[in-house]
Amino acid sequence: MQGGSSGIGYGLKYQARCISDVKADTDHTSFLTGTLSLKEENEVHLLRLSSGGTELICEGLFSHPNEIWDLGSCPFDQRIFSTVFSSGESYGAAIWQIPELYGQLNSPQLERIAALDAHVGKINCILWWPSGRHDKLISIDEENLFLWSLDCSKKAAQVQSKESSGMLHYLSGGAWDPHDANSVAATCESSVQFWDLRTMKKTNSIEHAHVRNMDYDTKKKHILVTAADEYGIHIWDLRKLKVPIQELPGHTHWTWAVSCSPEYDGLLLSAGTDSTVNLWLASMSSSGDEPSERFPILVLALQFFLLHLIPCLISSVDIGLYCVCDSSIESPTRRANPLLNSYSDYEDSVYGLAWSSREPWIFASLSYDGRVVVESVKPFLSKK
Repeated sequence: MQGGSSGIGYGLKYQARCISDVKADTDHTSFLTGTLSLKEENEVHLLRLSSGGTELICEGLFSHPNEIWDLGSCPFDQRIFSTVFSSGESYGAAIWQIPELYGQLNSPQLERIAALDAHVGKINCILWWPSGRHDKLISIDEENLFLWSLDCSKKAAQVQSKESSGMLHYLSGGAWDPHDANSVAATCESSVQFWDLRTMKKTNSIEHAHVRNMDYDTKKKHILVTAADEYGIHIWDLRKLKVPIQELPGHTHWTWAVSCSPEYDGLLLSAGTDSTVNLWLASMSSSGDEPSERFPILVLALQFFLLHLIPCLISSVDIGLYCVCDSSIESPTRRANPLLNSYSDYEDSVYGLAWSSREPWIFASLSYDGRVVVESVKPFLSKK
């Protein structure tokens, strides 16, 4: 299903890759986004949806040093956010604060609260715990995972602990479990690694190549959604990591980002380098919730009856029916028509996705050419 151009658009001056919901702003539907220009001065835009929901307004425009490769809004203070930035030769990471009277200032300047300066190589992302106030931050570079203690009042951040991913693994990103502040997942080339922040040790892994992005289900425990370059979208029950509980086809080119709805069960967004955003309705029920787990003997007996006894009965009465080969049966992890809508009103790769926490039927997307589009999924909620 192809979507039209019903979204509300806003254009940044330069290219961009990252956008974040301002979760702590409970009075407005707000988003933060930053530009990615190597030669020009970069900007952070504070965008708010108008009260009528018809216009996306820039409430604040702030200069920012260097290209912005990652941006995250603090979940408990709407004026605080993090960025990972690059000068083209080196990477840095910092925590910033928007000035309180930014709307009344001619050229408001961001205040740097703390520099996360313990990294040596390329920094990939900064993670805030998504479920509320927490004095810890996580930063991930290609080789290390850092746990920081953040004190905004003292404008200080200190490394609490650090651990290497190992010589054979290069980290590329991560996600913090909203149901467990001590658990974080990190992506690398060939797997997803799970870490216990209390011991800074790896506890488990999913051996799955080229995972580009991932997101935890905020409504259900133990559910993680991953997006891979060429292998689509996979939904995992973290208690049973051998196979995913559902597979979605993803995009016609690389699937770059995935995001779980903060409110509606099974509702997912994905974005890709095919200049498309897809809205999915997926099954978040693990196999442990299925009858096959509660009554395994009964299910096995039923499967035997269906696969063996019925074909024999059919052939014995010679009614000319043929049994279907096992190879033609659809994979149980693939469901029929999970795609609710495809938003194709873009001219470049879409890298950024952000659901609104305040109005959870609204999301913002960001394409590489700096185009922000806000859409509503209300028309599709009746199909759930």
